[in-house]
Amino acid sequence: MKTLALTLSLFVISFISFGQDSEGIAITVTIDNVLNDNGKVMASLHTADTFMKAEGVKVAESKISEGKVTLTFENVLPGSYAIMAMHDENENSQMDYQSNGMPKESYGMSGNDMSFGPPTFTDAQFEVADKDLEFNIRF
Repeated sequence: MKTLALTLSLFVISFISFGQDSEGIAITVTIDNVLNDNGKVMASLHTADTFMKAEGVKVAESKISEGKVTLTFENVLPGSYAIMAMHDENENSQMDYQSNGMPKESYGMSGNDMSFGPPTFTDAQFEVADKDLEFNIRF
């Protein structure tokens, strides 16, 4: 009887833990125009509150292979988000700037807005609902 109760308990616990792993949506980001394979690409998922102000609600990074990377944000809850990505060529985990304030390293965001000036959340914003999403971001 104890063995049966223990087996059932383990089954229920494993069922609950597997159920928690699949909560939320997966967002897959592909960047296929990275200038070279030096360093890594870092990406972050932002809300309006964190965009250009703080670390994203989720972060991902990947080594580059033949100028391409694929990153995935798992278990994203419904809401409004934006993705920012950068090529951290020297692997110092920050954006490097020229003396005139222009970025030295390539960057991009969801929405692929390539206008001059700092990016805005509104231009990069997308909605997460009930389906997995895929984006192609250009640097």
